[in-house]
Amino acid sequence: MNRPLTVAVIGTGFLARTRIRCWRRVHGTDVTIVAVGRDRARADEFAREVSAHRSATLDEAVADPEVGLVDLCVPNHAHGELCERAAAAGKHVLCTKPLTAFWGQGLATDASAADVAATDRGAMLTAAIKDAEAMIAACERAGTQLFYGENWPFAPAIRRAAELGAAAEGVVLEMRGWESHSGSHASYARDWRHAGGGALLRLGAHPIGAMVWLKRREGLRRRGRPIEVVAVTAEVADLSRAVGDAPCEVARDWQDVENWGNCVLHFDDGSRGVAYGSDTMLGGMQSHLTVLASDHRFECSLTPMDSLRAYAVNEGAFGDEYLMEKLSGQSGWSTPMPNEDWSSGQLGLVQSVADHIGSGERSDVDGELGLEVVRLVYSAYVSAAGGRRVTIGR
Repeated sequence: MNRPLTVAVIGTGFLARTRIRCWRRVHGTDVTIVAVGRDRARADEFAREVSAHRSATLDEAVADPEVGLVDLCVPNHAHGELCERAAAAGKHVLCTKPLTAFWGQGLATDASAADVAATDRGAMLTAAIKDAEAMIAACERAGTQLFYGENWPFAPAIRRAAELGAAAEGVVLEMRGWESHSGSHASYARDWRHAGGGALLRLGAHPIGAMVWLKRREGLRRRGRPIEVVAVTAEVADLSRAVGDAPCEVARDWQDVENWGNCVLHFDDGSRGVAYGSDTMLGGMQSHLTVLASDHRFECSLTPMDSLRAYAVNEGAFGDEYLMEKLSGQSGWSTPMPNEDWSSGQLGLVQSVADHIGSGERSDVDGELGLEVVRLVYSAYVSAAGGRRVTIGR
């Protein structure tokens, strides 16, 4: 008999819809989905749109004794408060990446968006880490799990690469990872006050999380303790400023965050990881991780996958069918995703959460991994601002 689990999905955007699709496909657990909106009207409307079992306001979801997990699909600035509220009510928490961010903590309540963006990057690092640690502590006090909503470790390509790497004798020497597309779905991604950073935080967090996860597992396997990042070097920029009056189809109007960010992770065993996020790629999303080891190599393609290629003469040839994220049209050649939720790792993520709640075992894609990614991204911002290598303090 399957275990029951009631999941309150908080948020009504792109990610919330993705998660609800995935929760419906979990096996071994009977999942009841509660759609949670900012108010009763929006909650009811969204529940109808996604055919959730029922709707709830935030207060109702947190107070509901049947809710076992709160799935946070909300903007970065809301993660900390909602996580702590849910934990205090005895709920497990799944929090999308990044675990937290800097959006003005510690500044005056009337601080402007410019004030937030102008904050010293070291102060940002300190504030973001403090919030992440508070989230972890809240769940520890409650005896609940804090799951980090990073999907890359659950992508079939990366998961299989991790299994093969564990069976090999060689060591990982270099990793290169990136996520790129033509710009965020969300208007709030354009400024620091709402997003807490730009492409490095929003997109680069994916490869950074995957690299840290892989090297930690390698360290535990080979020497009994994780391999950790000891320093970071980074650069960030808004490349759209170079466009001028030239034709431009990528997102523009970035207010005070970067649309391109690159960082080098220096691991304590001497290996390196190079991660970047970019909002300057047309033709759909590209998510990729290269792993170069001493006796093997992996090329992990999350998006696109070429198991299916399509060609259409006319725009709209496939009607309203979805092909892949960020693809702007259907004409010409394209790579329709047979199952984007599966290949991206989103389905594997929620399956793992359900399994760990059912077994009571701890996940290694958890709040501690989320905290480390926050530490590294904001250390990268310190590096970019100062033009120097930054040592990671723990």
